[in-house]
Amino acid sequence: AAPAKGVIQIFNRSHYEDILVTRVHNLIDDDTAKKRMKAINDFEQLLTEHNSTRILKFYLHVSPEEQQERLKERIDDPAKQWKYNANDFVEAKKWDDYMKVYEDAFAHCNNIPWTIVPSDQNWYKEYLIASTLLKTLQDLNMKYPGLKKD
Repeated sequence: AAPAKGVIQIFNRSHYEDILVTRVHNLIDDDTAKKRMKAINDFEQLLTEHNSTRILKFYLHVSPEEQQERLKERIDDPAKQWKYNANDFVEAKKWDDYMKVYEDAFAHCNNIPWTIVPSDQNWYKEYLIASTLLKTLQDLNMKYPGLKKD
């Protein structure tokens, strides 16, 4: 569901999963993917033009080497074992396939620009996202409401 006016909402992956994972696993064909990408663009346009919604899109890019290290940590570090899923290693082998469908999504779902965030270093990822959020909020030039006169 779309956020109500004045509400900040975060979607992790959201509707993009439907054009990424499904394509890597050959669950949809190219025509279906194109229709879904058009629907995503139409939905985002509807939100921005008719609902005054500000959309920020981030792609958190982790290198394949860092991804392997993080997956290994999920086994080795007891504090991270709750994240472990054996299927993650299977999916990691499809790196090139995922990169192709992501590049296609960037090219065809770009009415609202993507911010590609280098994410091998968490501090930099968090800094870049926080900086972008801060600038976006500042650009809204919001003011506290005044007192109501009775």
